[in-house]
Amino acid sequence: MDDIQKHVLAERALAVARHCIASRYAEAAFAYVAGSIMRGEGTTFSDIDLVVVFPSLQRAWRESLSADGFPVEAFVHDPQTLAHYLHQDADSGYPIMVNMVATGCIVGSDIDSAHVIQAKAASMLAAGPKPPAGADYDMLRYQVTDLADDLRGARPPEEVAAIAALLYQKLANLILLGRGAWSGRGKWAPRLMKKLDAQLAAEFDAAFKLAAAGDGARFLALADRELALHGGRYFEGFRQDAPLEARRLG
Repeated sequence: MDDIQKHVLAERALAVARHCIASRYAEAAFAYVAGSIMRGEGTTFSDIDLVVVFPSLQRAWRESLSADGFPVEAFVHDPQTLAHYLHQDADSGYPIMVNMVATGCIVGSDIDSAHVIQAKAASMLAAGPKPPAGADYDMLRYQVTDLADDLRGARPPEEVAAIAALLYQKLANLILLGRGAWSGRGKWAPRLMKKLDAQLAAEFDAAFKLAAAGDGARFLALADRELALHGGRYFEGFRQDAPLEARRLG
């Protein structure tokens, strides 16, 4: 798909989004239309992301629908529920909602309020994630250690591939968050690694491809090297307490 076709697709998606908002969310104050289509990076199979903001709601929700041939993912909020999820996203290290709001095309009547929230989201993105610390950081180090250890012994190729598939996201998180960069799930992980460090991203990709084919040595070496930046393997001393309510009779 060339640039002209991508532009036409984005314009069509925006028109579909406007109609969807007007017909399905008529009382909304404004919305952000986002996603790879709007960035000029989409395909004919990409969906439209909508963050729809009402003046007030009892609760937020998300829903999936189809509109004029486009799959649509709608995240429906009021300003307070949206603020909650923006901060939750930022705290998690995965700024999914933050990115949609910061980069989305504004549609609706209350443009001024939409711009205020969009500016806050853009500021969150620019600030970057919090330094990794606490229980979530300990868990991530433990998970990378545990999966890396599974790669140390001789295993059938299909087991190596399965372990590498599990390790991919955890190791990507440690690499990105450990360097002060936002992380991302699925397709976003390689994109963000490439943006952070193209050489490291290429090394990660090559090592993972070998592991997916049954040779985990390079992927293991990469995991060990990354763990060394965070104090080394983390197994001894790891503890996770169960919730107090985790009990039942019989």
